[in-house]
Amino acid sequence: MTTAKLKVEGLCRVFGEGPAAWTALDNIDLTIGENEFVSLVGASGCGKSTLLSIIAGLQSADRGVILVDGKPVNGPGRDRGVVFQNYTLMPWLTAQQNIEFALRATGTKGADIHRIAAEHIALVGLEKFAGHYPAQLSGGMKQRVAIARALSYRPKILLMDEPFGALDALTRRHMQELLTGIWSRHKLTVLFVTHDVEEAIFLSDRVVVMSAQPGRIKESVVIDLPRPRGEDMTAPGYREPYRHVLGSIREEAHRTAQLQPFDAVI
Repeated sequence: MTTAKLKVEGLCRVFGEGPAAWTALDNIDLTIGENEFVSLVGASGCGKSTLLSIIAGLQSADRGVILVDGKPVNGPGRDRGVVFQNYTLMPWLTAQQNIEFALRATGTKGADIHRIAAEHIALVGLEKFAGHYPAQLSGGMKQRVAIARALSYRPKILLMDEPFGALDALTRRHMQELLTGIWSRHKLTVLFVTHDVEEAIFLSDRVVVMSAQPGRIKESVVIDLPRPRGEDMTAPGYREPYRHVLGSIREEAHRTAQLQPFDAVI
């Protein structure tokens, strides 16, 4: 692994109090290298999104530390860009104005705001739609604006929570190719949460599998495939990591189902 960009040590998160308390994340240790693309997968409810939210500074942990370049994370910061599934664009602003708003909020001044926003609209191929409002854009276009906005203030780490989950299959693959193209050209660290094993393998240098209830790091699977990657998921290089990761997730889902009361799983 290259130099550690993100380090999570001994992280725990508990929800509720007293007898109703339950542990969402337990003793999470995770290191992601500089310029590494890592996907986080696991059974539903394993804490993937909670972990990403804590790394983003949007939630707090009960115990443990998060370090970016060796410095503790104590809340949101411009060193981390975040992209969610639901776009979170302001409907009264155009595509470019949404990016300009984010730049102002992170301290960019003067003429640089318009220039940087225009550069990032171009980065995601939306120059012709810079003046369109979110209601005038397709789902894929909205997500491209959200990615451009997250990248515009030059974060060290891009955190993505199921960003393509609501898109149709064709648009989803186009967005995956766009993302890997941006990542390969601009070299930044990416932590990508997904429930789609095929997507995780197509995108990642490494796939981290979480156990369920409580969420822990179960294993880390290196994806040793050349880039750019082809679309044939039946090719030998894809089949083995796909089977391994999917089997690991299914094992956790089955274990969790056995531990729950019958009426909790129907």
